Amino acid sequence: MIGPPSRGRRRPPPSPPRNRPVESERRSPGRARYPNSALFDHQNAPITVAHISAEYYPYARSGGLAEAVANLAAWQSSTGMRTIALLPLYRSARKTAGPLVPVGEPISIRMGSTEVTGQLHRQKEIRPGTQVYFVEQDGYFDRERLYGDASGDYPDNHFRYTFFSLAALAALPDLAAGPILLHAHDWHAALAILFLRTRLARDPRYDRVRTVLSVHNAGYQGHYAPNLLDQLGIPHELFTWRHLEWYGKVNLLKGGLVFADRVVTVSPNHARELRTPDGGFGLQEVFSWLGPRFRGILNGIDQKDWDPATAPQIPVRFTREDPSGKAACKREVQKVFGLAERPGVPLFAMAARLVTQKGLDLVLQSPSLFSDPFGAQFVFIGAGEARFEHALAALAAQHAGRIALNTDFTDRLEHLLMGGADFLLMPCQYEPCGLTQMRAQRYGVIPVVRRVGGLADTVEDGVTGFVFGPYHADPLVGAALRGLDCYGNSSEWDRVRRNAMAQDFGWERSVEQYLEVYRAAIAGPPSPGPGS
Repeated sequence: MIGPPSRGRRRPPPSPPRNRPVESERRSPGRARYPNSALFDHQNAPITVAHISAEYYPYARSGGLAEAVANLAAWQSSTGMRTIALLPLYRSARKTAGPLVPVGEPISIRMGSTEVTGQLHRQKEIRPGTQVYFVEQDGYFDRERLYGDASGDYPDNHFRYTFFSLAALAALPDLAAGPILLHAHDWHAALAILFLRTRLARDPRYDRVRTVLSVHNAGYQGHYAPNLLDQLGIPHELFTWRHLEWYGKVNLLKGGLVFADRVVTVSPNHARELRTPDGGFGLQEVFSWLGPRFRGILNGIDQKDWDPATAPQIPVRFTREDPSGKAACKREVQKVFGLAERPGVPLFAMAARLVTQKGLDLVLQSPSLFSDPFGAQFVFIGAGEARFEHALAALAAQHAGRIALNTDFTDRLEHLLMGGADFLLMPCQYEPCGLTQMRAQRYGVIPVVRRVGGLADTVEDGVTGFVFGPYHADPLVGAALRGLDCYGNSSEWDRVRRNAMAQDFGWERSVEQYLEVYRAAIAGPPSPGPGS
């Protein structure tokens, strides 16, 4: 079971009244003035979508969150939606963003008895599309990594993201005239929704703000001791089971969930899982209580970037109709990673953070995968828990020429690896959406995945990949063996690979579904939270 069991003694609060249906759009002076806007409120004023996120590609990235938020915002902007994004000015963001200019006056935020000052910045060169703003506070964000170091999470993350959320809220009225759809991502930004509906509830500048919270990974929730409420400036009366309390702790993600107008997670199957005791990470009652205000929308990928016919990161281009160039890509992968250059050997890839969630323990519990009779090569790229890095390094040393590990994950390496690999390993414990299995299929790499989360929504067993169920080593090995049987049959292998490369994982469909969610969020009054 993932997460603590549900406490049956607690009943979810009654659902608030359902929002009114969206009024049909009609011509108005507002629409005439802003003909390129795709979103209006019920007064026909154009709405600005403000993405608030702890990660945003390419400025700050630890996983799929950064890419998902940036791509969603970019596609929304391309369809006529007015979008901005706010993220912390981490050390990595400062390096990537280039010259910056301050926006407005310094921002002073009170957290409990402490006053903390920061500054909003934007890039000196204004670019088309989503305008990105950076919240500067070097004491909080000028660090080597985003969330923690080798010792674990930074102990002041609750202060860091409280400041970020409040600073973003303070800046919003000056960044976007008129109504705003605040789209917060994960627990770090869920704080913005919590403060919007509590501390700022009577501030008229925020009367026309509606909110959507995206849960990219419910395994991270922001759990803290209740004595920190005063330090964060959160009223103690919110420490109840209806609002922030979770098994005696403060749960910041829960605070965002209960006050959001709409909640989205990143795949339809994961939305179903989050409503169950086994998959809800202890918040299944909250996700169930949300009812129709909660849905799953599958993330997409940038299919222009992940197109083997045009990709500059691979040595030879190839297509679904003519995959012959993949052989040269495979030779290059074998050369770069120090593997034996054998064209006929099946090559498995795993491109992921080396953490428990990704199923590394299953891989290490399956020594038959690496046995000589199995006859396959393996490349692992990614960094993570030291125990997994050490174990894979030992395997690579033991099986030189057949197994390789590179902990320096880069986009170029991922593209190259997908260009030459035959199979992708994703035996995840849980996977809300997953992007790697989508990118792999575009490159003719056949996923071997567990039937969980977004993997179940994007890989069809025996058609575009090989899927197993129980979280045990034997089913993983069985799925891999079925894949190898297919690999040995050229006509079957060609069928599966052509099916995989034909899949459409673009953002277009997802952007339309988000537009539906936004229109539902703005159709009625803001959520007052549970029990109000």
